[in-house]
Amino acid sequence: MPDATPARATAREAIALLTGAAGFTEHRPSPSPLPPDGPLGWAGYDAARERASARTGEEESVVYGTGVVGDYPCVLLSFEFGFLGGSLGRQTGDRLAAAYELALTRRLPLLALVATGGSRMQEGMVALTQLQRVAAASVRLRAAGLPQIAVVRDPTTGGGWATVGAGADVVLALPGAQVGFAGSRVRPPDADPYAYSAEGQFAAGQVDAVVPADELAATVTHWLRALGPHEELPAAPVPGALSAGDPAAPLPETGREAVARARDPRRPGAEAYLADYFAVRLPLHGDRSGSTDPGLLCGFGLRADGQPVAYVAQCGTPTRPAGYRAAARTIRLADRLGIPVLTLVDTPGAANDAEAERAGAGAAIADTFAAIAAARIPVTTLVIGEGGSGGALALAAPGNTHVTVDSYFSVIAPELAAAILKRPPSETGATADQLRLRPQDLVDLGFARSIVG
Repeated sequence: MPDATPARATAREAIALLTGAAGFTEHRPSPSPLPPDGPLGWAGYDAARERASARTGEEESVVYGTGVVGDYPCVLLSFEFGFLGGSLGRQTGDRLAAAYELALTRRLPLLALVATGGSRMQEGMVALTQLQRVAAASVRLRAAGLPQIAVVRDPTTGGGWATVGAGADVVLALPGAQVGFAGSRVRPPDADPYAYSAEGQFAAGQVDAVVPADELAATVTHWLRALGPHEELPAAPVPGALSAGDPAAPLPETGREAVARARDPRRPGAEAYLADYFAVRLPLHGDRSGSTDPGLLCGFGLRADGQPVAYVAQCGTPTRPAGYRAAARTIRLADRLGIPVLTLVDTPGAANDAEAERAGAGAAIADTFAAIAAARIPVTTLVIGEGGSGGALALAAPGNTHVTVDSYFSVIAPELAAAILKRPPSETGATADQLRLRPQDLVDLGFARSIVG
């Protein structure tokens, strides 16, 4: 298949791009005949369906069945855009519901290859209500702890994007694909076309990755391996955990030294820790509310031993509301799928500018606290730099937090504490000592379990 065409591939070509020689076994639901010219009696509808079938070789706009991607069995459903624009009618809904039910019955991941113009107007409200069927089927699959991955092709618009596409746990997009709720003929004439592209949706945090066609099979294979389903997994190991009395590097003697070491740009940051910890990283991108925070990294990774672990990592900047929402999304997904979580804490605190307040900083932080508090899977935290107040604590696992020798954690930064207490700047160091924020203090206070060298 030429590199320029995969986004507009047929339903079966899109499946073959992922399954290759492993093949695909098609399933078909029990026939559910439509009345002449459909439920609305739309003149010419039967003839349009016949022409679409002759042109594409398909009976409906969705093909589904079981297949193997890499070494991982899954249920695949693929839209045929050549059949009435990949639109959703009642019989499409029958196939979509059957695909979700097949994944539920066989306890397999669902992989959706989406290319659709939305609901089929020739079937009116009967077509539109198929979105409710899809949503209900997706909820049942989610409740069973089974992952849903969507690959959005060109175009993916309307209700198909708002259910099968955007409703998946992980959303991948092919380069250049048109992606958005509003199709090209119904959006405002002066609308920015970039906002309706795969790349624009990625920039807005609605898509997790834009993946070239020649990398898609490998990327989906990694995701299937990471998301499972799995047997019960152990907690995420902490690299090199040491007791407080046996650090690999000297501990800071004063609070001021601890703060200086945590703020030193030469110490390892989140990227270095994640690169050392994982053999493969699969980022989740954005908060699904139109924003991203480049200072907070989320996703799933595969360790060298094959164990999947979800990660949430602060990168030393003030964490923005979008970052907290992305963190909560990641933690809840990992919890539903039974995958342990590793959080890396490194922030001077939550972003406190006016824009952060308008974006709901308080609610986003509260939701992150709630996601960790409700998690049934083990969450492990390593403080690798600054632990600035509640903005850092929101990502810390109660009872399972570890600290590095180059870190500190405090109820407030020592400079701000001195200012609140109306102390001169010369007393900042003494204030830092009073706060007992050094790694060894955090162990003594019972906040941290160990110090990592």
